Amino acid sequence: MVGAGILVGGGRRSLDRRRMQQQIWRRERWLVALGIALHAVYMLSIFDIYFKTPIVHGMDPVPQRFTAPAKRLVLFVADGLRADKFFEPDSEGRFRAPFLRSVILEKGRWGVSHARPPTESRPGHVAIIAGFYEDPSAVTKGWKANPVEFDSVFNRSRHTFAFGSPDIIPIFCSGMPHSTWGSYPHELENFASDASFLDQWSFDQFHSLLNRSYDDPKLRELIMQDNLVIFLHLLGCDTNGHAHRPFSSIYLNNVKVVDQIAENVYNLVESYFKDKKTAYIFTADHGMSDKGSHGDGHPTNTDTPLVAWGAGVMSPKGRHSYQPDFGVHFVDDHKHDMPTPKEWGLDNIERVDVNQADIAPLMATLVGLPCPVNSVGNLPLAYLQLNKAEEVEAALANTKQILNQFLRKSQIKKLNSLRFKPFKPLTNYSFILSQIEDFISARDYEAAMKSSKNLRTLSLSGIHYFQTYDWFMLMSTVTLGYVGWMINLLLHVLQSYTILSTNSFMKKNQVVPHGSMKKKVYIAGCLLMGLISFILLVENSPLLYHAYVLMCVFLWTRIFSDIHLLKVIWGLLRNRHFKANLNLLAISAVAFFILEVLVCSFFERKLYTWCFLVVGAVAAVLMSSFVPQRPLIAAFVWACCWFLSLFTLMPAEIPDNTNLVIVSGAFVILVALTSIWFIVSGENDNFRQLITQLERDKSKFPLLLFIQILLVGLSSLMVWLSTSHRAEEKELHVVHQIVNWFTAGISIILPLFSKPALLSRLTSIFLGFAPPFLLLSIGYEAIFYSAFALVLMGWILVECATLYFTEIKVTPVIVNLEDNLISSHGEGSLNLSHIRIPLTFMVLFNVAFFGTGNFASIASFEISSVYRFITIFSPFLMAALLIFKLFIPFMLVICVFSALTKLLHLPLLGCYFLVILFSDVMTVHFFFLVRNTGSWMEIGNSISHFGIMSAQVVFILLLFALTNIYTKDIEVSSLHSLSRKKI
Repeated sequence: MVGAGILVGGGRRSLDRRRMQQQIWRRERWLVALGIALHAVYMLSIFDIYFKTPIVHGMDPVPQRFTAPAKRLVLFVADGLRADKFFEPDSEGRFRAPFLRSVILEKGRWGVSHARPPTESRPGHVAIIAGFYEDPSAVTKGWKANPVEFDSVFNRSRHTFAFGSPDIIPIFCSGMPHSTWGSYPHELENFASDASFLDQWSFDQFHSLLNRSYDDPKLRELIMQDNLVIFLHLLGCDTNGHAHRPFSSIYLNNVKVVDQIAENVYNLVESYFKDKKTAYIFTADHGMSDKGSHGDGHPTNTDTPLVAWGAGVMSPKGRHSYQPDFGVHFVDDHKHDMPTPKEWGLDNIERVDVNQADIAPLMATLVGLPCPVNSVGNLPLAYLQLNKAEEVEAALANTKQILNQFLRKSQIKKLNSLRFKPFKPLTNYSFILSQIEDFISARDYEAAMKSSKNLRTLSLSGIHYFQTYDWFMLMSTVTLGYVGWMINLLLHVLQSYTILSTNSFMKKNQVVPHGSMKKKVYIAGCLLMGLISFILLVENSPLLYHAYVLMCVFLWTRIFSDIHLLKVIWGLLRNRHFKANLNLLAISAVAFFILEVLVCSFFERKLYTWCFLVVGAVAAVLMSSFVPQRPLIAAFVWACCWFLSLFTLMPAEIPDNTNLVIVSGAFVILVALTSIWFIVSGENDNFRQLITQLERDKSKFPLLLFIQILLVGLSSLMVWLSTSHRAEEKELHVVHQIVNWFTAGISIILPLFSKPALLSRLTSIFLGFAPPFLLLSIGYEAIFYSAFALVLMGWILVECATLYFTEIKVTPVIVNLEDNLISSHGEGSLNLSHIRIPLTFMVLFNVAFFGTGNFASIASFEISSVYRFITIFSPFLMAALLIFKLFIPFMLVICVFSALTKLLHLPLLGCYFLVILFSDVMTVHFFFLVRNTGSWMEIGNSISHFGIMSAQVVFILLLFALTNIYTKDIEVSSLHSLSRKKI
């Protein structure tokens, strides 16, 4: 009977445990889904807070009140052409763009056009042609489809002829009836060849158009109209910059090609029309970084050339000695203070810098078109050859067009706000306008110009005011939402993975949920949600506003519904010894300090060098203390950390070094052989058994690992063959491409068939991802892969030494349950000391990104990394390969992290939630660092940092799911179990 009672009691406890686990799993599924939704929604909040779309409808264009100086406009956009490579001479002292340089010296005006992040082709062209900075929602459509309709110079023209890239031309012309356009197929964009022929294609199409017009009266009549725009998109520099870098002879020769095309078009147009009524604009949408990428706010990406000449454009002017060579300082605090380099040889010619959006009103004024209604560009009068009266009229038209945007935004906000707060500096705008008209009538042009510029500046400030009208409300809501999410996460970890999760503790502390109280809290939360939703509906707020607020209210409702748990936690804190609370506070402070160091590392990656120098020494000391009989292991850990510390001192622009990639393959094999030797040989002692998780008499040289080593050798050989052949033939050999794909594909599958023992499986994973990483590497990042793996091995050794010390040298009871809020309570529980695991993971996860020279920006990828797999332009496949390469070190970290949680008998999801909690502490910090003023580089980086940390939650979750395929069957045993098996 007693035995039966014990069995019944044991069965009930087992049933209760299973029910509790099922409840936890249900909560975790909802929590993970909630976390993904929250980070996706709140990541978009940045655009609503700081960068709301400038597009509004319902405004009338402002026509010019003077005769246009030009009948037609020719716009050249050399995609990816950076300013310094255009203006500077070559090694022999000859300038690469002789025709355009002669224009600067003799016929027109010049300057640097400053693009704004993201420095990509679509937003750059939108800024040039439409005069505003891209709607952030276009990110979700790959910069290709129009997320919203917008006005442009092309729209306002009588007819537009456009030829160029299939990624750009259709954006502006596909839905425009008064346009004639053409684009080449994507297949011509081959990164393995010289892409300057793409520029020649655009010229040939235009040349053919003019030739056909001699035999086609209708076409000739169309071409001879006023208000005509001709657009030639020249993609060669962008493609060659990605493929060969902007220092290559192919890229620099492409600068000569676009100069020659500009000269040919100029001669062709002047001989065709013969009326001297054509204006010409030459510029670029973005530049190109030294590593062959673009996207961020670095000056090599934002600084592009601008040359204007022809009808209506002022002739060159000498720069007086007293004039500061700082270009022009425009609105929104983006100062362009780069002095003209001496080697450009243009010190004596006046330089006029512009913001990229300023080019649209310049083109519209030259050809007599209304400025695009959503343009925020300032008309650069220094480029125009106009008399005083015309200058004032042009400036006033630009001012009225920007003022109309302000008035429309003010009207929309007033109609939809319960409590409207107007922009006070412009309450008397009508009086200012009438005053300007009076000045013009009295021919007081200086006063009229001054008043017009002041009104335009105020209008731009007013537009910014209404774009950030809801700033305080949104900042407060999102911040409270993040805090609510983190508290929910912490409560879940405490309730599911610590002493608070046990039935005995719940009964002892009478932690019994009050159903009636929960209902009341949820009813109150629903009423609050309904009230806020009603207010937002009345104000016609965007749907995302509802999502921000409702998510915040929901999270805090969940917190207050668990008020009983909060009371228990508070009671535990009050009843604990002062020393225990001090210990908790100290560990929290250390964790916060580490997270702040990680935040700082986004701005200064060299911090990781100091970090690993210190960590290496500390880890070696710990190893010497825990396992004094193995000094070589302590020295190994120290050496690995110090070796890895070198990589964050290396340049972010990874230089090409194929030989280094090939040598790194041998290094990978050496690391793997060392691991295999550790598995199959050596003394059969307890510490080695703990690391390998293998029984000595069953160990043998694994055949699968030998096959993987051969694949690593094959990938090194293919790196040499593919690169050598492409350098000679300028194309990727089909056989090489097939072998590369096969090697990479089969190698990442093989780890699934390796032994499930801890070190064997991790070594197989390391070897499995080495071939694709080597094939996607171009320089020192290939060595980083092995160095990083060695540090991960060092992490395993330190944790095994800690476990060995606590299980054998001390006592199985690690933590006093009464002295810790987060206490160990059997298998699957967490204690304060376990916080080191997710914190170490956070450090290594960030090192996996920064260690290969990647800055936290959207331009952190080397597109040349994919040329051993594909060279024909395919943005989605190329992006997938780049992201896969970036994820490989992340996957190594997560595999080791998952294996350690098994070895230490810790709940993987509990540790994952702590990782997310720490990530969100950093996310909130970056949320407050986002800015929309200052240099464009600072703006771009601040957005990138916040976006990376917000996306990290989803990335880590996806990587956990992926790496779980490799680590789910890893078998681990305690040291005592291994000893018993051995006996």
